[in-house]
Amino acid sequence: MTRVLHLLDHSLPLHSGYSFRTRAILKAQAAAGLEVRGLTGLRHETGESITLSPVEQCDGLTFHRTNGTANGPPAIREWREVARFAEAAERIVRDWKPDILHAHSPFLCGMAGLRVARKFDLPLVYEIRAFWEDAAVGNGTGRAGSLKYRMTRQFENRVVAGADAVFTICHGLRDDLIARGFPAGKLGIAPNGVDLSLFGEPPVRDRDLAAQLGLGEAASGPVVGFIGSFYDYEGLDDLVAAMPLLRQEAPGARLLLVGGGPREAALKAQAAALGLDDAVIFTGRVPHDLVERYYSLIDILAYPRKASRLTELVTPLKPLEAMAQGRIVAASDVGGHRELMRDGETGILFPPDDPAACAEALARCWADRAGWDDIRAKAQAHVAARHDWAKNVHHYQSVYQTLLADSKEQKRAAA
Repeated sequence: MTRVLHLLDHSLPLHSGYSFRTRAILKAQAAAGLEVRGLTGLRHETGESITLSPVEQCDGLTFHRTNGTANGPPAIREWREVARFAEAAERIVRDWKPDILHAHSPFLCGMAGLRVARKFDLPLVYEIRAFWEDAAVGNGTGRAGSLKYRMTRQFENRVVAGADAVFTICHGLRDDLIARGFPAGKLGIAPNGVDLSLFGEPPVRDRDLAAQLGLGEAASGPVVGFIGSFYDYEGLDDLVAAMPLLRQEAPGARLLLVGGGPREAALKAQAAALGLDDAVIFTGRVPHDLVERYYSLIDILAYPRKASRLTELVTPLKPLEAMAQGRIVAASDVGGHRELMRDGETGILFPPDDPAACAEALARCWADRAGWDDIRAKAQAHVAARHDWAKNVHHYQSVYQTLLADSKEQKRAAA
Protein backbone atom coordinates (compact mmCIF):
# COMPACT_ATOMS: atom_id res chain seq x y z
CA MET A 1 0.00 0.00 0.00
CA THR A 2 1.39 3.40 -1.00
CA ARG A 3 2.19 5.73 1.89
CA VAL A 4 2.02 9.50 1.41
CA LEU A 5 3.32 12.09 3.88
CA HIS A 6 1.74 15.52 3.38
CA LEU A 7 3.76 18.57 4.50
CA LEU A 8 1.36 21.32 5.56
CA ASP A 9 1.29 24.89 6.82
CA HIS A 10 -1.53 24.03 9.24
CA SER A 11 -4.39 21.56 9.58
CA LEU A 12 -7.39 20.53 11.61
CA PRO A 13 -8.43 21.18 14.31
CA LEU A 14 -7.85 24.74 13.03
CA HIS A 15 -10.64 25.82 10.69
CA SER A 16 -9.76 27.46 7.39
CA GLY A 17 -10.22 26.87 3.69
CA TYR A 18 -6.69 25.45 3.72
CA SER A 19 -7.39 22.90 6.45
CA PHE A 20 -10.75 21.90 4.92
CA ARG A 21 -9.11 21.23 1.54
CA THR A 22 -6.43 19.18 3.32
CA ARG A 23 -9.07 17.18 5.15
CA ALA A 24 -10.88 16.46 1.89
CA ILE A 25 -7.67 15.33 0.15
CA LEU A 26 -6.56 13.02 2.94
CA LYS A 27 -10.02 11.54 3.44
CA ALA A 28 -10.42 10.88 -0.29
CA GLN A 29 -6.94 9.36 -0.56
CA ALA A 30 -7.56 7.10 2.43
CA ALA A 31 -10.88 5.99 0.92
CA ALA A 32 -9.01 5.21 -2.32
CA GLY A 33 -6.67 2.83 -0.49
CA LEU A 34 -3.64 5.02 0.30
CA GLU A 35 -2.04 5.37 3.73
CA VAL A 36 -1.79 9.08 4.53
CA ARG A 37 -0.44 11.26 7.30
CA GLY A 38 0.16 14.98 7.65
CA LEU A 39 3.00 16.98 9.19
CA THR A 40 2.44 20.65 10.03
CA GLY A 41 5.15 23.28 10.33
CA LEU A 42 5.76 25.86 13.01
CA ARG A 43 2.92 28.07 11.76
CA HIS A 44 0.30 25.63 12.96
CA GLU A 45 -0.77 27.36 16.15
CA THR A 46 -3.35 26.50 18.76
CA GLY A 47 -3.62 30.02 20.16
CA GLU A 48 -2.16 28.77 23.44
CA SER A 49 1.43 28.92 24.71
CA ILE A 50 1.85 25.18 24.98
CA THR A 51 3.96 22.52 23.35
CA LEU A 52 1.93 20.70 20.72
CA SER A 53 1.46 16.97 21.02
CA PRO A 54 3.88 15.27 18.61
CA VAL A 55 0.96 13.32 17.06
CA GLU A 56 -2.70 14.30 16.99
CA GLN A 57 -5.80 12.51 15.72
CA CYS A 58 -8.37 14.81 14.11
CA ASP A 59 -11.50 13.58 12.37
CA GLY A 60 -9.93 10.16 11.91
CA LEU A 61 -6.73 11.57 10.38
CA THR A 62 -3.20 11.48 11.78
CA PHE A 63 -1.22 14.73 12.00
CA HIS A 64 2.33 15.05 13.27
CA ARG A 65 3.44 18.44 14.63
CA THR A 66 6.69 20.38 14.37
CA ASN A 67 7.60 21.83 17.74
CA GLY A 68 10.04 24.58 18.63
CA THR A 69 10.59 28.16 17.53
CA ALA A 70 12.43 30.00 14.77
CA ASN A 71 13.81 33.41 15.69
CA GLY A 72 15.86 36.05 13.93
CA PRO A 73 15.38 38.67 11.21
CA PRO A 74 12.88 37.76 8.45
CA ALA A 75 15.00 35.81 5.95
CA ILE A 76 16.99 33.97 8.64
CA ARG A 77 13.85 33.20 10.62
CA GLU A 78 12.21 31.53 7.61
CA TRP A 79 15.38 29.56 6.89
CA ARG A 80 15.44 28.25 10.47
CA GLU A 81 11.74 27.48 10.19
CA VAL A 82 12.41 25.32 7.14
CA ALA A 83 15.22 23.55 9.00
CA ARG A 84 12.94 22.70 11.96
CA PHE A 85 10.27 21.46 9.58
CA ALA A 86 12.75 19.29 7.67
CA GLU A 87 14.12 17.78 10.89
CA ALA A 88 10.60 16.79 11.95
CA ALA A 89 9.93 15.30 8.51
CA GLU A 90 13.16 13.29 8.63
CA ARG A 91 12.10 11.64 11.88
CA ILE A 92 8.79 10.57 10.37
CA VAL A 93 10.45 9.30 7.18
CA ARG A 94 12.83 7.12 9.20
CA ASP A 95 10.03 5.74 11.37
CA TRP A 96 7.03 5.50 9.02
CA LYS A 97 8.87 5.15 5.67
CA PRO A 98 6.53 6.95 3.26
CA ASP A 99 6.77 6.31 -0.48
CA ILE A 100 5.87 9.87 -1.55
CA LEU A 101 6.33 13.33 -0.05
CA HIS A 102 3.52 15.72 -0.96
CA ALA A 103 4.23 19.30 0.11
CA HIS A 104 1.59 22.00 -0.01
CA SER A 105 2.15 25.74 -0.35
CA PRO A 106 3.52 28.02 0.96
CA PHE A 107 7.06 27.51 -0.26
CA LEU A 108 8.33 26.87 3.30
CA CYS A 109 6.67 23.43 3.14
CA GLY A 110 8.14 22.90 -0.31
CA MET A 111 11.68 23.85 0.75
CA ALA A 112 11.52 21.42 3.68
CA GLY A 113 10.18 18.79 1.31
CA LEU A 114 13.06 19.32 -1.12
CA ARG A 115 15.63 18.80 1.62
CA VAL A 116 14.07 15.57 2.83
CA ALA A 117 13.29 14.19 -0.64
CA ARG A 118 16.91 14.61 -1.73
CA LYS A 119 18.29 13.13 1.46
CA PHE A 120 16.13 10.00 1.30
CA ASP A 121 15.78 9.75 -2.48
CA LEU A 122 11.98 10.11 -2.37
CA PRO A 123 9.70 11.57 -5.06
CA LEU A 124 8.39 15.05 -4.18
CA VAL A 125 5.04 16.44 -5.29
CA TYR A 126 4.46 20.15 -4.66
CA GLU A 127 0.97 21.65 -4.63
CA ILE A 128 0.28 25.38 -4.99
CA ARG A 129 -3.00 26.68 -3.62
CA ALA A 130 -2.08 30.34 -4.06
CA PHE A 131 1.09 32.33 -4.59
CA TRP A 132 2.08 33.40 -1.09
CA GLU A 133 3.35 36.80 -2.22
CA ASP A 134 0.00 37.62 -3.84
CA ALA A 135 -1.92 36.38 -0.81
CA ALA A 136 0.14 38.74 1.36
CA VAL A 137 -0.80 41.66 -0.87
CA GLY A 138 -4.44 40.60 -0.77
CA ASN A 139 -4.65 40.43 3.03
CA GLY A 140 -2.71 43.65 3.53
CA THR A 141 0.53 42.20 4.93
CA GLY A 142 2.65 42.67 1.80
CA ARG A 143 3.27 45.04 -1.10
CA ALA A 144 3.46 44.08 -4.75
CA GLY A 145 6.97 44.38 -6.17
CA SER A 146 8.67 44.75 -2.77
CA LEU A 147 11.90 42.91 -1.96
CA LYS A 148 9.97 40.40 0.14
CA TYR A 149 7.50 39.89 -2.72
CA ARG A 150 10.28 39.20 -5.22
CA MET A 151 12.17 36.90 -2.84
CA THR A 152 9.06 34.88 -2.07
CA ARG A 153 8.39 34.46 -5.78
CA GLN A 154 11.98 33.33 -6.33
CA PHE A 155 11.77 30.72 -3.57
CA GLU A 156 8.50 29.47 -5.04
CA ASN A 157 10.20 29.11 -8.42
CA ARG A 158 13.02 27.15 -6.80
CA VAL A 159 10.61 24.65 -5.27
CA VAL A 160 8.67 24.26 -8.53
CA ALA A 161 11.94 23.62 -10.38
CA GLY A 162 13.13 21.06 -7.83
CA ALA A 163 9.90 19.09 -7.36
CA ASP A 164 9.27 15.97 -9.41
CA ALA A 165 5.69 17.01 -10.16
CA VAL A 166 3.62 20.10 -9.40
CA PHE A 167 -0.12 20.56 -8.91
CA THR A 168 -2.08 23.80 -8.84
CA ILE A 169 -5.70 24.19 -7.81
CA CYS A 170 -6.78 25.96 -11.00
CA HIS A 171 -5.86 26.99 -14.53
CA GLY A 172 -4.97 30.53 -13.49
CA LEU A 173 -2.04 29.41 -11.32
CA ARG A 174 -0.91 26.79 -13.84
CA ASP A 175 -0.96 29.27 -16.72
CA ASP A 176 1.12 31.71 -14.67
CA LEU A 177 3.78 29.03 -14.04
CA ILE A 178 3.87 28.17 -17.73
CA ALA A 179 4.40 31.86 -18.49
CA ARG A 180 7.40 31.76 -16.15
CA GLY A 181 8.94 29.07 -18.34
CA PHE A 182 8.06 25.86 -16.50
CA PRO A 183 7.13 22.92 -18.76
CA ALA A 184 3.40 22.31 -19.04
CA GLY A 185 3.94 18.55 -18.76
CA LYS A 186 5.19 18.94 -15.20
CA LEU A 187 2.15 20.92 -14.07
CA GLY A 188 -1.13 19.21 -13.21
CA ILE A 189 -4.38 20.58 -11.82
CA ALA A 190 -6.18 19.24 -8.74
CA PRO A 191 -9.16 21.61 -8.66
CA ASN A 192 -10.86 22.81 -5.53
CA GLY A 193 -13.53 20.31 -4.62
CA VAL A 194 -16.02 19.25 -2.02
CA ASP A 195 -16.79 16.03 -0.20
CA LEU A 196 -20.30 15.49 -1.53
CA SER A 197 -21.07 13.09 1.31
CA LEU A 198 -21.16 16.15 3.58
CA PHE A 199 -23.75 17.98 1.50
CA GLY A 200 -27.40 17.14 0.97
CA GLU A 201 -30.52 19.21 0.72
CA PRO A 202 -30.23 22.80 1.99
CA PRO A 203 -31.16 23.04 5.68
CA VAL A 204 -34.67 24.17 6.58
CA ARG A 205 -34.87 27.85 7.49
CA ASP A 206 -33.99 28.28 11.15
CA ARG A 207 -36.93 30.36 12.37
CA ASP A 208 -35.57 30.82 15.87
CA LEU A 209 -32.30 32.25 14.56
CA ALA A 210 -34.19 34.40 12.05
CA ALA A 211 -36.25 35.90 14.86
CA GLN A 212 -33.13 36.39 16.96
CA LEU A 213 -31.46 38.33 14.14
CA GLY A 214 -34.57 40.32 13.32
CA LEU A 215 -35.09 38.78 9.90
CA GLY A 216 -38.73 37.86 10.48
CA GLU A 217 -40.83 35.37 8.58
CA ALA A 218 -41.22 36.92 5.13
CA ALA A 219 -39.35 39.57 3.22
CA SER A 220 -40.10 41.86 0.29
CA GLY A 221 -36.46 41.51 -0.68
CA PRO A 222 -33.70 38.94 -0.49
CA VAL A 223 -31.42 38.10 2.38
CA VAL A 224 -28.00 38.45 0.76
CA GLY A 225 -25.23 36.76 2.70
CA PHE A 226 -21.50 36.31 3.01
CA ILE A 227 -19.88 33.80 5.36
CA GLY A 228 -16.11 33.95 5.74
CA SER A 229 -13.17 36.20 6.60
CA PHE A 230 -13.38 39.94 6.10
CA TYR A 231 -10.28 40.69 4.01
CA ASP A 232 -10.03 43.66 1.67
CA TYR A 233 -9.83 41.52 -1.46
CA GLU A 234 -13.24 39.96 -0.66
CA GLY A 235 -14.84 43.26 -1.74
CA LEU A 236 -17.35 43.42 1.11
CA ASP A 237 -17.21 47.22 1.05
CA ASP A 238 -18.65 47.07 -2.48
CA LEU A 239 -21.39 44.76 -1.23
CA VAL A 240 -22.29 47.17 1.58
CA ALA A 241 -22.22 50.08 -0.89
CA ALA A 242 -24.58 48.16 -3.16
CA MET A 243 -27.26 47.78 -0.48
CA PRO A 244 -28.90 51.26 -0.76
CA LEU A 245 -29.20 50.73 -4.52
CA LEU A 246 -30.56 47.21 -4.11
CA ARG A 247 -33.14 48.42 -1.60
CA GLN A 248 -34.49 50.86 -4.16
CA GLU A 249 -35.56 47.82 -6.19
CA ALA A 250 -36.21 45.44 -3.29
CA PRO A 251 -37.00 47.54 -0.18
CA GLY A 252 -36.84 44.59 2.18
CA ALA A 253 -33.36 43.46 1.15
CA ARG A 254 -31.03 42.64 4.03
CA LEU A 255 -27.32 41.81 4.18
CA LEU A 256 -26.12 39.11 6.58
CA LEU A 257 -22.36 39.17 7.18
CA VAL A 258 -21.14 36.17 9.15
CA GLY A 259 -17.51 36.12 10.26
CA GLY A 260 -14.85 38.67 11.03
CA GLY A 261 -11.42 39.89 10.10
CA PRO A 262 -9.29 42.97 9.42
CA ARG A 263 -12.06 44.89 7.60
CA GLU A 264 -14.80 44.34 10.18
CA ALA A 265 -14.57 47.73 11.93
CA ALA A 266 -14.39 49.63 8.64
CA LEU A 267 -17.41 47.75 7.27
CA LYS A 268 -19.46 48.53 10.38
CA ALA A 269 -18.52 52.21 10.08
CA GLN A 270 -19.44 52.20 6.39
CA ALA A 271 -22.83 50.62 7.06
CA ALA A 272 -23.56 53.18 9.78
CA ALA A 273 -22.52 56.08 7.54
CA LEU A 274 -24.91 54.84 4.82
CA GLY A 275 -27.77 54.57 7.30
CA LEU A 276 -27.92 50.80 6.94
CA ASP A 277 -28.03 49.86 10.61
CA ASP A 278 -31.32 48.01 10.08
CA ALA A 279 -30.28 46.47 6.76
CA VAL A 280 -26.81 45.07 7.46
CA ILE A 281 -26.45 42.45 10.20
CA PHE A 282 -23.02 41.57 11.60
CA THR A 283 -23.04 38.33 13.55
CA GLY A 284 -19.34 38.11 14.35
CA ARG A 285 -17.54 34.78 14.09
CA VAL A 286 -19.65 31.73 14.79
CA PRO A 287 -18.58 28.15 15.64
CA HIS A 288 -18.13 26.01 12.56
CA ASP A 289 -20.79 23.52 13.64
CA LEU A 290 -23.37 26.33 13.76
CA VAL A 291 -22.63 27.87 10.36
CA GLU A 292 -25.31 25.80 8.64
CA ARG A 293 -27.97 27.61 10.69
CA TYR A 294 -26.88 30.91 9.14
CA TYR A 295 -26.73 29.44 5.64
CA SER A 296 -30.38 28.49 6.05
CA LEU A 297 -31.39 32.17 6.28
CA ILE A 298 -29.63 33.32 3.11
CA ASP A 299 -31.39 33.58 -0.25
CA ILE A 300 -28.37 34.67 -2.31
CA LEU A 301 -24.76 34.03 -1.30
CA ALA A 302 -22.60 36.89 -2.57
CA TYR A 303 -18.85 36.79 -3.28
CA PRO A 304 -17.91 40.29 -4.55
CA ARG A 305 -14.13 39.78 -4.77
CA LYS A 306 -12.16 42.74 -6.09
CA ALA A 307 -10.16 42.41 -9.30
CA SER A 308 -6.54 41.68 -8.37
CA ARG A 309 -3.78 39.30 -9.30
CA LEU A 310 -4.81 37.04 -6.40
CA THR A 311 -8.51 36.86 -7.31
CA GLU A 312 -7.82 36.48 -11.02
CA LEU A 313 -5.51 33.50 -10.49
CA VAL A 314 -7.06 31.64 -7.53
CA THR A 315 -10.37 29.80 -7.25
CA PRO A 316 -12.10 30.06 -3.86
CA LEU A 317 -13.70 27.13 -2.08
CA LYS A 318 -16.82 28.64 -0.51
CA PRO A 319 -18.79 29.22 -3.75
CA LEU A 320 -18.33 25.54 -4.60
CA GLU A 321 -19.61 24.50 -1.18
CA ALA A 322 -22.62 26.78 -1.63
CA MET A 323 -23.32 25.36 -5.10
CA ALA A 324 -23.02 21.80 -3.76
CA GLN A 325 -25.61 22.67 -1.12
CA GLY A 326 -28.07 23.94 -3.74
CA ARG A 327 -27.57 27.63 -3.01
CA ILE A 328 -27.88 30.55 -5.41
CA VAL A 329 -24.47 32.18 -5.85
CA ALA A 330 -23.73 35.69 -7.14
CA ALA A 331 -20.05 36.53 -7.61
CA SER A 332 -17.82 39.13 -9.19
CA ASP A 333 -16.58 38.38 -12.69
CA VAL A 334 -12.94 37.66 -11.85
CA GLY A 335 -10.85 34.77 -13.15
CA GLY A 336 -11.15 32.65 -10.03
CA HIS A 337 -14.94 32.79 -10.16
CA ARG A 338 -15.18 32.29 -13.91
CA GLU A 339 -13.44 28.92 -13.51
CA LEU A 340 -16.22 27.80 -11.16
CA MET A 341 -19.47 29.02 -12.73
CA ARG A 342 -21.23 30.23 -15.87
CA ASP A 343 -23.26 33.41 -15.68
CA GLY A 344 -26.97 32.68 -15.77
CA GLU A 345 -26.45 28.91 -15.83
CA THR A 346 -24.78 27.84 -12.58
CA GLY A 347 -24.56 31.24 -10.88
CA ILE A 348 -24.68 34.98 -11.42
CA LEU A 349 -21.60 37.03 -12.36
CA PHE A 350 -21.30 40.82 -12.14
CA PRO A 351 -18.45 43.28 -12.85
CA PRO A 352 -15.97 43.59 -9.95
CA ASP A 353 -15.33 46.84 -8.05
CA ASP A 354 -18.73 48.19 -9.12
CA PRO A 355 -21.41 48.49 -6.39
CA ALA A 356 -24.05 49.63 -8.90
CA ALA A 357 -23.46 46.58 -11.11
CA CYS A 358 -23.53 44.35 -8.03
CA ALA A 359 -26.86 45.86 -6.92
CA GLU A 360 -28.34 45.48 -10.42
CA ALA A 361 -27.28 41.81 -10.61
CA LEU A 362 -28.71 41.02 -7.18
CA ALA A 363 -32.01 42.79 -8.01
CA ARG A 364 -32.25 40.93 -11.31
CA CYS A 365 -31.47 37.65 -9.60
CA TRP A 366 -34.20 38.24 -7.02
CA ALA A 367 -36.73 39.18 -9.71
CA ASP A 368 -35.89 36.03 -11.69
CA ARG A 369 -36.20 33.60 -8.79
CA ALA A 370 -38.69 31.50 -10.77
CA GLY A 371 -35.60 30.16 -12.54
CA TRP A 372 -33.66 29.37 -9.37
CA ASP A 373 -34.48 25.67 -9.36
CA ASP A 374 -32.85 25.29 -12.78
CA ILE A 375 -29.71 27.17 -11.66
CA ARG A 376 -29.48 25.08 -8.50
CA ALA A 377 -29.79 21.82 -10.41
CA LYS A 378 -27.16 22.81 -12.98
CA ALA A 379 -24.78 24.06 -10.28
CA GLN A 380 -25.06 20.84 -8.29
CA ALA A 381 -24.53 18.77 -11.44
CA HIS A 382 -21.44 20.84 -12.30
CA VAL A 383 -19.94 20.31 -8.85
CA ALA A 384 -20.67 16.58 -8.96
CA ALA A 385 -19.06 16.24 -12.38
CA ARG A 386 -15.94 18.37 -11.90
CA HIS A 387 -15.39 19.10 -8.21
CA ASP A 388 -16.15 15.88 -6.33
CA TRP A 389 -13.11 14.80 -4.30
CA ALA A 390 -14.02 11.15 -4.67
CA LYS A 391 -13.26 11.57 -8.39
CA ASN A 392 -10.62 14.30 -8.33
CA VAL A 393 -8.33 12.36 -5.98
CA HIS A 394 -7.35 10.20 -8.96
CA HIS A 395 -5.45 13.18 -10.42
CA TYR A 396 -2.91 12.57 -7.66
CA GLN A 397 -2.80 8.81 -7.86
CA SER A 398 -1.85 8.63 -11.52
CA VAL A 399 1.06 11.01 -10.91
CA TYR A 400 2.13 9.12 -7.78
CA GLN A 401 2.21 5.85 -9.72
CA THR A 402 4.29 7.37 -12.51
CA LEU A 403 6.80 8.87 -10.07
CA LEU A 404 7.14 5.63 -8.12
CA ALA A 405 7.68 3.65 -11.32
CA ASP A 406 10.32 6.13 -12.50
CA SER A 407 12.02 6.02 -9.11
CA LYS A 408 12.19 2.21 -9.16
CA GLU A 409 13.60 2.25 -12.68
CA GLN A 410 16.29 4.78 -11.74
CA LYS A 411 17.31 2.75 -8.68
CA ARG A 412 17.42 -0.41 -10.76
CA ALA A 413 19.61 1.28 -13.37
CA ALA A 414 21.97 2.61 -10.69
CA ALA A 415 22.33 -0.79 -9.00
